[in-house]
Amino acid sequence: MTTAGSGKRNTKQKDAVKHALSETTGFVSAQDLHLVLRNHGSTVGLATVYRALADLAAAGDADSIQATSAAGTAETLFRACGQAHHHHLICTDCGKTVEIAAATVEKWAEAIAAENGFTEASHTIEIYGRCASCNA
Repeated sequence: MTTAGSGKRNTKQKDAVKHALSETTGFVSAQDLHLVLRNHGSTVGLATVYRALADLAAAGDADSIQATSAAGTAETLFRACGQAHHHHLICTDCGKTVEIAAATVEKWAEAIAAENGFTEASHTIEIYGRCASCNA
């Protein structure tokens, strides 16, 4: 079975990854998601989790961001999301993530691109800070 228009197979393993991702709050690494799956008895391999997450991100079913771990290494983190263009507020303490629309940012990005002769510009914006719960 293929997903509509994607040409990619929709497998039980990919469905398990998608479900596990939808149950998480905030962004999660492939390794952490794999651990969640394993703890729930899944036999999905880590390589399959990576592939499924990449497919979900490419299809617009997941967001991905580049983050730096405490050890200073870069890693990609994933989160289930809606398909409309949006940005994120991310708590640096607990990882809570809020999707936001930012009309002002959209207009600014378009203007900066046009001023420099760019067309078809795209952007990704994550705003980091501490959420109200962590500040309490």
